[in-house]
Amino acid sequence: MTSTQSSRGACASRFALTGVAGFIAPRHLKAIKEVGGDLVAGLDPNDSVGIIDSHFPEADFFTEFERFDRHLDKLRRSGHGVDYVSICCPNYLHDAHIRMALRNGAHAICEKPIVLSPWNIDALADLEREFGKRVSTILQVRHHPAIIALREQYNSASAAAACAAHDRIADVDVTYITSRGKWYHRSWKGDLEKSGGIATNIGVHFFDMLGWIFGSMKKSTVHRRQGDCASGVLELERARVRWFLSVNAEHLPETARRSGQRTYRSITVDGKEVEFSEGFGDLHTVSYREILAGRGYGLADA
Repeated sequence: MTSTQSSRGACASRFALTGVAGFIAPRHLKAIKEVGGDLVAGLDPNDSVGIIDSHFPEADFFTEFERFDRHLDKLRRSGHGVDYVSICCPNYLHDAHIRMALRNGAHAICEKPIVLSPWNIDALADLEREFGKRVSTILQVRHHPAIIALREQYNSASAAAACAAHDRIADVDVTYITSRGKWYHRSWKGDLEKSGGIATNIGVHFFDMLGWIFGSMKKSTVHRRQGDCASGVLELERARVRWFLSVNAEHLPETARRSGQRTYRSITVDGKEVEFSEGFGDLHTVSYREILAGRGYGLADA
């Protein structure tokens, strides 16, 4: 038994990760380590990936997708294939990297948005059935205690009966401003075709959370859609939501700017602020534990 096996267990799940130099990758590396997994290979065209040494210094690393794919294929054919491929690459590559994972006999764990075009979901569902593997996505806000409590509040039998009796829906306001520098608009995140735009890039957590709490969408109206901000109204089964998203520091409230804040987040439900600014640190690990236990969120959830 190798030292790696003895420290993590001979049956530790084997992982590969794409986009290992990206912003969100450290949370995945931490989660993989905390669930007792072993990262055996990483991929990123950027070779500034020293973060790997803090978690899995023995992992193989590739800057070319083709060589990474070949490596996973060789591992699979030798009987030492990976169990999961974690996908942290730019949004427009998610679909291709999920397909690669399934072809290599691995489950896929993909950051959101899982794909940019809804019709890709159906094709991935076909591939799940073909290869007998599962595609999971990271919807970590659903694991936040404050959000779970809010969902229970608005989905309890008494709440549903009260809403039905008065034909009442919740009044929700969402504002999320997270300042980004000039680099943002030069990167893939500022490219509509690669990221899906600001509503997809920074809004996907909120839209998922709102739908999970207040039910499916009945109508969506977009009032503003620019490179640095977007706004609109969502009419859900149990809520009417006004939303505003921005990466422009000029949109921060004056009080936030005076105090040097670069991020402002506010969610009110029927005039009451929902406090959930804390408690995000370990939610990727919670997501991984749920996925490994077979309780993760899949294609239908996404």
